Amino acid sequence: MALSQIEIIKSLGRALEWLEKELTWGSPAAELRHLTGRIGELYVAMITLGQLADSVNQQGYDVISSEGEKISVKTVTSSNHVSFNKSTFHEVDRVIIIKINSEDMQLEILEDISKEFFGDKLKARDNKFIYSTVKKSTSRNTDLSNFKVINSVFYKGYKIVQLENLSIQIFRNDESISPVKPVLRELSKELNISEINSMGNLKNTRTLGDDVIKVIKEILKE
Repeated sequence: MALSQIEIIKSLGRALEWLEKELTWGSPAAELRHLTGRIGELYVAMITLGQLADSVNQQGYDVISSEGEKISVKTVTSSNHVSFNKSTFHEVDRVIIIKINSEDMQLEILEDISKEFFGDKLKARDNKFIYSTVKKSTSRNTDLSNFKVINSVFYKGYKIVQLENLSIQIFRNDESISPVKPVLRELSKELNISEINSMGNLKNTRTLGDDVIKVIKEILKE
């Protein structure tokens, strides 16, 4: 059954929350491949306005974009390579490789390219094609301008924005601030917001930013 874009976004949010819980329980990100893989697929379905493939373990591809492209999605956390099955790679029109920053729960696009151009970067090994992701993580960041703003507040010269992929942005005098974590920590101390979550671990950027926005909204209501 096809999911609406709202359902895809909600599913992505729930999957990210579950990944965060698993990580706070001490599970290594590398051992959560099924969950991280699903997060990557949902993310690509969202940014391409597409749909997940009809069946589990669909041959060769994971997402069909709104333009009908069959997309193979690979998601990494710490691995320095991904592999593709030689026998099904012909089914693919486009390849997107996603990296999950497990500290801040941010998603980054390492590669987004049509198969015919991507193929030149592959190395054949046995029955697989191998692609190295080494030194690719800083080559391209997700274009956050494509995402809708779902929450924003102004506070003491800062504009704090939460996007539909749950990322947090902060602006001052229309200038984007990066990284945002130091500003959030400064504001959380001023607003008496704990930086520790219910599991006794430091909150990531997404969670801390969400808490800061909520508290500021309550203050502005007064």
